[in-house]
Parts: sequence; structure tokens; C-alpha cells
Amino acid sequence: MIALSSETVKEYGLGAGASVVGIAASKDFFLAPDGFKPTDILGDCLSVIVLGVPSPKEALTMDPPDYTALRNEKLTEMTDIAKKVAKRIKADGYQSKAISASGGKTVEIDGRKEHFGYISLKHAAEIAGLGVIGKNYLLTSLRYGNLLWLSAVLTDAPLTPDDRVAQSICEGCNQCVEACPAGALDDIPPFGKKGCSQYFRIENKKFLIKCYQCRAVCPKRFGVVEGAG
Repeated sequence: MIALSSETVKEYGLGAGASVVGIAASKDFFLAPDGFKPTDILGDCLSVIVLGVPSPKEALTMDPPDYTALRNEKLTEMTDIAKKVAKRIKADGYQSKAISASGGKTVEIDGRKEHFGYISLKHAAEIAGLGVIGKNYLLTSLRYGNLLWLSAVLTDAPLTPDDRVAQSICEGCNQCVEACPAGALDDIPPFGKKGCSQYFRIENKKFLIKCYQCRAVCPKRFGVVEGAG
């Protein structure tokens, strides 16, 4: 087993195709519900490596079928990147587990079934210093706005975590809440997933997104400084 540093792991991520890499300590996921903590998936998990790649800015002007196709392409890309990083870490003598950009498990809440990722990637990214979760319940990166797609790797390697972003991005703004046709963002902090689900559907066994107004209207959609990155 070799000594593995955060800098080396970040090089693995960038070399695998990620645009940004952040590291979080597993212990900082204490607010995650039981069953969705990193240690629920990898018992000896000490560190969570979060990987991100942005969509092109043109994504927010695409029609729903093209936007959905791009989304699915990015999810596959992110999952492949996580697998490559997990493989490198395992070769160094550590446990590792790739967390795909899609997939997850279904649980029953208040008599209804809800599907969630194995861990919340957006919350993992926030803990790892890659951005902040805004009123639209999306991760917003200071550089890439809300266009980042995410995956992660869990490991028992004791890596140095990154600092969280200490910046407010939604102060004085309510555009996404007002634009949401389902009213899914009216009750913050709870997210109205049931309302949001009215705006996607399964067509020919494929997921089709019909609305992404919460991304498109955000003044920080391309980063904190418009056009940055």
C-alpha cells in the first residue's frame, strides 16, 4: 500500500476526464438519513471523492429530447470517470467504491415510494467544496454554475478534505421559485419532488425531461461571475 494524498487523487480524477474534483470527509455526512451515508455503502469509508463535468452552456436552450439525451450522455460519462478513479485507488491498496451518476434505491416514505441515489451527490459536492446548493435545490459551482454533472468514489484512504464554499448565492433572488410551473420550490428547504415529477415522464422505457426552468432562469447558471469558466 502506498501513501495516497489528496493531490494525487485529484490528479487521478482530472486524468480520468473530470473538470473538477473535491474531497469530503465521510464523518461530515452525519445529516444524511440512515441508509444513505457513505459508511452504509463502504463500511470503512473515510473519504468521499466528488467528480464533476459541466454541460455546455447551450444545454439550457435545447428542446426536451435533446436535453434529455445530453443528460443521459453526461451520466454515463460521470459513471465511467468514477469507475476509473476507483480502479486507480484500489490498485494503490485501498478499498474503493464508485458511486454512479444515476441509479440508487427506492424507499417508502409516508406510504409512497421514492427513488434516491445511493448518496446525495449534490450534498456530497457541497461538503467537498465544489459549490453551494441554492433555492432551486441544484448544486451551483462558482465557476460552472448549475451545469455540473456529478459522480463520486468512496474510499478508506484518509485524505485531506477541501473547505466548503463560504459564499451565499441566492440572497435577494427568488427567480427559480417564481418560475417553477409545479410550485416545487415554494416550500424551502423541503423540495417538492412530487410536484417536480409532473414535468418528466417515461417514454418508450426512457426518461424524458420536460422542464428545467430552475436551471435556465438562475442568474448564477453559468457561475458566480457571468460567463466565467
